[in-house]
Amino acid sequence: MSGVHPSDLPAPPPLADGALRVVPLGGLGEVGRNMAVLEIAGRLLVIDCGVLFPEDTQPGVDLILPDFDYISDRLDDIEAIVLTHGHEDHIGAVPYLLRLRDDIPLIGSQLTLAFVEAKLKEHRITPVTLTVKEGGREQVGPFGLEFVAVNHSIPDALAVAVHTAAGTVLHTGDFKMDQLPLDGRTTDLRAFASLGERGVDLFMVDSTNAEVPGFVTPEAEIGPVLSSVFAQAERRIIVASFSSHVHRVQQVLDAAHTHGRRVALVGRSMVRNMAIAVELGYLRLPSDNILIDVKKAKDIPDTEIVYMSTGSQGEPMAALSRMANGDHQVAVGPGDTVILASSLIPGNENSVFRVINGLTRLGARVVHSGNAKVHVSGHSAAGELLYCYNILKPKNVMPVHGEVRHLVANGALAVKTGVPAERVILAEDGVVVDVIDGKARIVGAVPCGYVYVDGSSVGEITDVELKDRRILGEEGFVSVFAVVDSQTGKVLAGPQIFARGMAEDDARFDEIQPDVATALENAISDGATDTHQLQQVMRRVVGQWVARKLRRRPMIVPVVVEA
Repeated sequence: MSGVHPSDLPAPPPLADGALRVVPLGGLGEVGRNMAVLEIAGRLLVIDCGVLFPEDTQPGVDLILPDFDYISDRLDDIEAIVLTHGHEDHIGAVPYLLRLRDDIPLIGSQLTLAFVEAKLKEHRITPVTLTVKEGGREQVGPFGLEFVAVNHSIPDALAVAVHTAAGTVLHTGDFKMDQLPLDGRTTDLRAFASLGERGVDLFMVDSTNAEVPGFVTPEAEIGPVLSSVFAQAERRIIVASFSSHVHRVQQVLDAAHTHGRRVALVGRSMVRNMAIAVELGYLRLPSDNILIDVKKAKDIPDTEIVYMSTGSQGEPMAALSRMANGDHQVAVGPGDTVILASSLIPGNENSVFRVINGLTRLGARVVHSGNAKVHVSGHSAAGELLYCYNILKPKNVMPVHGEVRHLVANGALAVKTGVPAERVILAEDGVVVDVIDGKARIVGAVPCGYVYVDGSSVGEITDVELKDRRILGEEGFVSVFAVVDSQTGKVLAGPQIFARGMAEDDARFDEIQPDVATALENAISDGATDTHQLQQVMRRVVGQWVARKLRRRPMIVPVVVEA
């Protein structure tokens, strides 16, 4: 298997005539911000454009986008954006790309485009869209697109086969092979077999569950478990899930109807997405009055209400986290049952456990995938992936969508089924892969960093600022102020030292003040007159003392004013 870190690779050479280039800009080496760019004959095709949600080490960040720099000066070359399904990690960054060019056509299924259009409406963008179905074919520039039904944890998911003069690429998007799906829509293995017979030159395949042996449990087994939990609930029930998980919401509605409860949707995205799903017929209401506005839910007896909420990943501002913190209109208390109906996204474990502990502290019974089968994954396990490899017999394999360990495990599965190890491409974000004469190989890498959304700013926050935020949160803040006479070399006022976020009060710094003053006077007598130089002197003296005496490394902000 061929794999190398992007930093070890040179810039890619110009694309050879008749070759196909694949550049992942997100989703390889991480779970989220999925995006791939295909190029042939000077034209580009984008597959998915999603976001990554921040971890604890990225304080204040709202979203993380793919790095668009690679295509920013080639926007007019983009034929279309193909969206495989409607999850945020595949569609969430579309508004930010369309800000750069708003008439790039969006191609996807009915539900996927409906979710995207609702999101774009908030950004005041009216997109150009093309709705497709499984079995459909479209030609966009040099790219022939063929769409295949795949099963996932959201309806209307599609894999896409991209036919070009250099060969065929099959991109699965996210998929699994549930044989008992709630909507009866299975992954179309006959279409996969047909593609395999015609030849798949590059198989870009979901890797998230490649380490998990066997097969994913069918969604149909979740319904009875939810119904059992509902039957045991003493008071209110709060179910948290992804705001786009239509199948899980359907099961909650059915269980609520069975047990004489009504459902209030909580969270703006949950309300928006389920309204779309109902309107388009993807969500079936078991009774006309099953849904109730959350504002009226407080008038319903506790034994007759279910809150369907966002926040299953412990997102700080989502409804469930606010309930756990006691600052939401739904006040969780003893006797309530909270169900986390989703799996943990890698990196979110601490946030989710924090929410579980908070809810438990309030007296709630918390049911989650660790103690009950209330969720199944939407991604193929190893057994399902092996079936796909054997059906398709791809010439080259490029695992996508997953952390490095997932990609490696997926590549190993491909090798077990007979794919030559040198034909398995283990790439990360920014690695450039060319397909020439039926062989895929790594030819270089392009810069591909994280782009942070922080409030209204996009791409303005850097890793340097995030490091400062972490220092402020973990080590505290020390300010040092002094007024100096640059002519006489005397300190006229100060130095004054103030600390915040530290256990020690300001008086603890009295012993270092004479040393700071002496260091300033010595620096001035040695010819240092620039305030920046003097500030660095204060920073160094205070920093060394704090490290030695207090064993801390706070942020130190020195200020020198010349009189």
